[in-house]
Amino acid sequence: MSFKALSMIPLFSIIVILYLVMAFLGVDFQLGAEPLFHLILPSGEEWTPSWSGIFIMLGVVVLYFEIIKSTKTGSGTIVEHGLSMVVFISCLMGFLLYQPTGTSTFLIITLMSLLDVVAGFNITIASARRDFTMGG
Repeated sequence: MSFKALSMIPLFSIIVILYLVMAFLGVDFQLGAEPLFHLILPSGEEWTPSWSGIFIMLGVVVLYFEIIKSTKTGSGTIVEHGLSMVVFISCLMGFLLYQPTGTSTFLIITLMSLLDVVAGFNITIASARRDFTMGG
């Protein structure tokens, strides 16, 4: 598989698969779940992230990279947007129909996936419009 083909794979699909594997193994993704560790901040406040918080942070990082990927134009752009749409629809169906994904954490990941789809199409349309205007 070439690097170009790998770059078309939506990164949110990796997060979703990882979430499903961990949920199957019994990880609690509820927002008030047992913290993974405790860290005292310089302010004196104690930070206690759970798997839920870790996945939300991971989702924000992935959303950044997905939006960066959306700025590239090329022949595979439409395929990438289509695959991102499939990931979003799968997330939405999973949230509604599959009990382990019925958490606020998974809903936030689903909404980030939706934002990836909408931003991808908007960026592509804006880029195409700009290219069309400059060429004419």
